[in-house]
Amino acid sequence: MLENGPVREPARRPGGRTARVRRRILEAAAELIARDGVGGLRYEQVAELAEVNRTSVYRNWPDRTTLVADAIATFGADVAPLHDSGDLHADLVDFLEALAAATASPQGRAMLNVVASARESPELRAVVDEVFDRRLATLRDRLQVAVERGELPAIDLSLLGAMLAGPVQLFVSRGARVFTRADAHQVTSLVLAGVRATAARGAPANGELDAEEA
Repeated sequence: MLENGPVREPARRPGGRTARVRRRILEAAAELIARDGVGGLRYEQVAELAEVNRTSVYRNWPDRTTLVADAIATFGADVAPLHDSGDLHADLVDFLEALAAATASPQGRAMLNVVASARESPELRAVVDEVFDRRLATLRDRLQVAVERGELPAIDLSLLGAMLAGPVQLFVSRGARVFTRADAHQVTSLVLAGVRATAARGAPANGELDAEEA
């Protein structure tokens, strides 16, 4: 069972050899979380996989919650960059393809496992929320530009972002097959077409039903 505790600011990362050791430990922890879940994380296994002494793990992360939090804290918007080429569809396809690859990585799979355990720990919940907020903030910013350019109607951007990114998480968590670029094209086309068709019908942008639909 993870210990609950106050949300803390991430510690400043040291440089040189110490930084390399810490990175190996965090990468090992993410790989093991992805494989065994948070409850199955063992310090001796982390040390063995990272090829460091177990005391190095305990010295840097005296409690497991902190180790788990640090292992996923850097997994944010930078793992799936979203560019502005002037072509919204192409930019979203590139983003979803990169997001799928990142989510299928050890860090990404660890993130999915941590989400399931975050209810037990306010600290982990805060880290999970921060990671998703950073990722979706990048997506919302690009969609806002599209709205301002007239490429999209005014809409709840958080909902639109979830509609685009949601299928990626579903594909990866189910593990039935790889989320491909063709899938990214189809998701993007369906979601954007739906948004534009809804706006053309004059439906409320906030998703509320009108009197005839209620």
